[in-house]
Amino acid sequence: MIDVRARGLANLHAAMMTLFVGAVFWAWAWVNLNFRVPFIHMNPYENLLPYFLCVIGGMLLSAREVSRRLAARFHLPDLGGSARLATRQVALMAMLLFAMMFATQDRSTSRLFLGTFLLGCWIGLAFLNAWAPGRLARYVFQKGHRLPTVFIGKPGSFAKVREWIANKEPLGIYPVGLLSPEPPPSSTGGASVPWLGTISELPRVLEKMLVGQVIMLELPATDDEAGRVINACRDRGCRLLIHSNIEERYSQPLVPITEEGRHFYTLQEEPLEDPLNRLVKRSFDIAVSLPVVVLLLPPLCAWVALMQRLQAPGPLFHSRERRGKQGSVFLMLKFRSMYAALHTAAEESKQALSEDDRIFPFGGFMRRRSLDEFPQFWNVLVGEMSIVGPRPYMPLLDEEFRQQTEGYRIRMLVKPGITGLSQSLGFRGAVLEEEMVQRRVYWDVYYITHWSVWMDVQITAKTLWQVVDPPDTAF
Repeated sequence: MIDVRARGLANLHAAMMTLFVGAVFWAWAWVNLNFRVPFIHMNPYENLLPYFLCVIGGMLLSAREVSRRLAARFHLPDLGGSARLATRQVALMAMLLFAMMFATQDRSTSRLFLGTFLLGCWIGLAFLNAWAPGRLARYVFQKGHRLPTVFIGKPGSFAKVREWIANKEPLGIYPVGLLSPEPPPSSTGGASVPWLGTISELPRVLEKMLVGQVIMLELPATDDEAGRVINACRDRGCRLLIHSNIEERYSQPLVPITEEGRHFYTLQEEPLEDPLNRLVKRSFDIAVSLPVVVLLLPPLCAWVALMQRLQAPGPLFHSRERRGKQGSVFLMLKFRSMYAALHTAAEESKQALSEDDRIFPFGGFMRRRSLDEFPQFWNVLVGEMSIVGPRPYMPLLDEEFRQQTEGYRIRMLVKPGITGLSQSLGFRGAVLEEEMVQRRVYWDVYYITHWSVWMDVQITAKTLWQVVDPPDTAF
């Protein structure tokens, strides 16, 4: 099957890259031992075998990443993905190498030798991860291993998967024809493969042609139709794949899951439903928020209180209700950036603009550099918020945005954050148009479905930089 071929090729590529790295290690050691390489001093009696095993161990650990993430499309050139994979491979090797050096307290092995080796490996792997898989796929799946494939479905359904079919041709997928209720319209150039007749012609086509695989482009309309196709493929020893078009029926992307042998569809992936992932995220939150609350927040409070007293006397904090995970209500803290006054709920829900006369001068400085958000590290420390997550809005705005945007409340599957993916991409400040809400919700949902601790680190680092160099949308 296609997925088995892809995984097998990914594993074969990982094995070849492991051999490549091992060969580079010993070749670079030989060069340094036999020639005077500037700045690198190698001891001819050094025992390099433990470090070689660390290198191989790092590559074996990264092999799982190759199989899990790149198996489906790894044969397609992608320099960005290749560089990211090379970075992960080299990082794992470096971690094991320097752990070995630390554990053995080795002072004789040249750090420059290991460092230049890792740099050379990154360059080589970044290139080979992009170049080698496609060549490997074409070499492995030569003429004898091709899969002549017949497609069953409407011409329009074939057109929707045409790009996918082209991407799988390096894996040996060879389209030979289409069986459909009616011939493709000639005015649109057809389906780019010969029309072989209707679905009832399948037994004849399988008997006459050397077909290795049948792909149904839609779920069968009836049980009888499904039974006829399955029996025809079984009788002639032909592989069968059924493409699910359930997403098109419900106009909603769905994620398949398997639970005790039963198959379900859900609306989205949720990595943070994994208890280990939640523990990692909570640990990250505490590791960041605790030093801020203990060391940074007290002097910041004193500074803000002084400036407020000089420019706009009143309370230090502005605390108002926000909706958190699963819609739970909590009080979110901010440094007060507006003149103290009594406002109705409707007035408070009015979004601040760049020239808002409610904001005092130092308050504008705090808002532009996000300093007014720092008290929320306390909300993070007590577990009401997270460092990274969808930003919570005022109740009235929250209800307004829910009515404007489909799937808005998906944001509440996780804790709200001090910053989020939307904000790190520049979507911050007042929300004045419906399209702006939709963009923020799109990236919030993307964050929920693609969460990783590395993503949290990247968003946090980018947000910290925006404190130093605020974007144009900040005010």
